[in-house]
Amino acid sequence: MNHKVPPLNALRAFEAAARHLSVKRAAEELCVTPGAVSQMLKILEEHLGVKLFERVNRGIFLTETGRAYLPPVRNAFRQISDASQRVAAVAGAGVLTVSVTPFFASAWLVPRLKSFQEAHPDIDLQVVTGNALVDFHRDGVDVAVRHGVGRYPGLHSHRVVAVEMVPVAAPSVVGRLGRPQAPAELVDWPHVHDADRKGWSLWFQAQGVDDFGRPRGPSFGDSGLLLMAVQSGQGAGLLPAAMVALDVKEGRLTKLADAVHMETFAYYLVYPKASHDRPSIAAFRDWILDEAAKS
Repeated sequence: MNHKVPPLNALRAFEAAARHLSVKRAAEELCVTPGAVSQMLKILEEHLGVKLFERVNRGIFLTETGRAYLPPVRNAFRQISDASQRVAAVAGAGVLTVSVTPFFASAWLVPRLKSFQEAHPDIDLQVVTGNALVDFHRDGVDVAVRHGVGRYPGLHSHRVVAVEMVPVAAPSVVGRLGRPQAPAELVDWPHVHDADRKGWSLWFQAQGVDDFGRPRGPSFGDSGLLLMAVQSGQGAGLLPAAMVALDVKEGRLTKLADAVHMETFAYYLVYPKASHDRPSIAAFRDWILDEAAKS
C-alpha cells in the first residue's frame, strides 16, 4: 500500500463524486470532463489499493470503505478552507465584505452607512447584493443580512429588523378569484413562497387563521424572482410593503390585505460561528443592532 499523500486533485474528485453520487455532477462542479473525474477516481483507488465506489449501470455508490473515507477527507478540505480564510482575513483585515439583499441595501442599510464609516474609519466596507444564501467560505463574504425566520445551521443569527409585509397578487388573479373579504379566504388561493416556505404560515397565524394546511406552490430564494412570479399571475405572495408600493400604486399588483409586522419573519445578520470574535465583524454587528434598536 502506498502511504504517500494521494494527489490533491484525485481527493477533490472523490469528495465531489461522493457528495453528489454522480461523476457528471462532480465534473460540472470541478469544471472538468466526466472522463477526467473517472480517471482521477481510478488513480485514487489504485493509490490506496482499495475500492471506493461501486459502479451500477450508469450510477455510482460508495463502498463501505468509501463511506468511512469520506468524512476525514471532507474535514481535511474544510480545515484547509478555514485556515485559508483566516490567513486571508489577516491580510485584508481592513476590508469587511457584507452581502445583503438589494431591497435591504437600498431601503435600510445604505442610508445609514455614514455613521458606521465615521465610527470605524479603519474598516472599509465592501457591500455586495444578492438574494441567495451565500457560502461564506467560497464567496469570500464575512457577514450577510437575509430575510427569513433566522434559523441557519452553523451560523450565528441576530434579528435586525422586521418590516411590514403585505399579501399581493396580479390583477388577473384577483379578477379570477375575487377580492378576498377576510384573511381566511386566502387559504385556498395559489401561493408563491420565500425559500423557507414559512412566510404564509406565519402570516395566517398572525391573522388568527389556524387551518391553513401544508405550504404548496413554487418557492424562490430571490425576492426579485418571487415578485416576478406574483406579477406573472402564479399566485399570491408576501412581500415587503415598501418594495411593492409602486407596483400597487400603478396597478401592476393588487393588495389583498393590510400590511402587518411579523416579528419572527425578519431581516437577520448572519455569519460563521468561527468568526464571532473577529473585531471587524463584532464592530459591524454591534453597529447594525444599535441602528436597528434606534429605528
